[in-house]
Amino acid sequence: MSEQEIVIRTQNLHRHFRMGTEIVRALNGVDLTVYRGEFFGVMGASGSGKSTLLYLLGGLDRPTAGSIWVNGREITRLPENELAMYRRHEVGFVYQMFHLIPTMTALQNVEFPMIIARVRPKERRRRARELLTMMGLGNRLRHKPIELSGGQRQRVAIARALANNPTLILADEPTGNLDSRSGREVVALLRDLTRQGRTVVIVSHDPEVIAQTDRFIRLHDGEIIEEGRP
Repeated sequence: MSEQEIVIRTQNLHRHFRMGTEIVRALNGVDLTVYRGEFFGVMGASGSGKSTLLYLLGGLDRPTAGSIWVNGREITRLPENELAMYRRHEVGFVYQMFHLIPTMTALQNVEFPMIIARVRPKERRRRARELLTMMGLGNRLRHKPIELSGGQRQRVAIARALANNPTLILADEPTGNLDSRSGREVVALLRDLTRQGRTVVIVSHDPEVIAQTDRFIRLHDGEIIEEGRP
């Protein structure tokens, strides 16, 4: 693949945390390349550094050392206001615990990122309806999270991640709280997003999820110990 098709590139990426007198090396020299339209997996046991890597790629944290380029821009050098704009417009996040606002309906949850982005009310409602319908939830627009199943909540969360039309989706254990059938449906939805030209990076400890990716890496103690295709 050509340089123009690279969406994510990291170079000698480190993230260290101090815990008392100890230094925890959550990431320890990670070099990574992800291409446009890939369904890319990150696998590893708890504490291997996979979620830390995802948060760094999403601009939710900054590395101790090393560099991250996304769409040709080095996000590790961005000031805080530009990093916030990067998170708002270029990245969509999907979490294991959904992180939906419990007092809001499905429609309002999907609208919320667009309110922050100052999208006009009529347009954001239209887009939120469109996204929820695409997720098979056109008849659940007015339901609050407590009235939805786990799989439905995660589909609302995916719709919310797409609200501002990002090119990059970062999914952190998105099937972790779902039954096997709902988990398969969520993975299929995420994979479908790559057919629209989006790039999806999914973190999972589940071999069945990683088996459906295009390429994957396995982390252990903050280092890549395996990479390839399922």
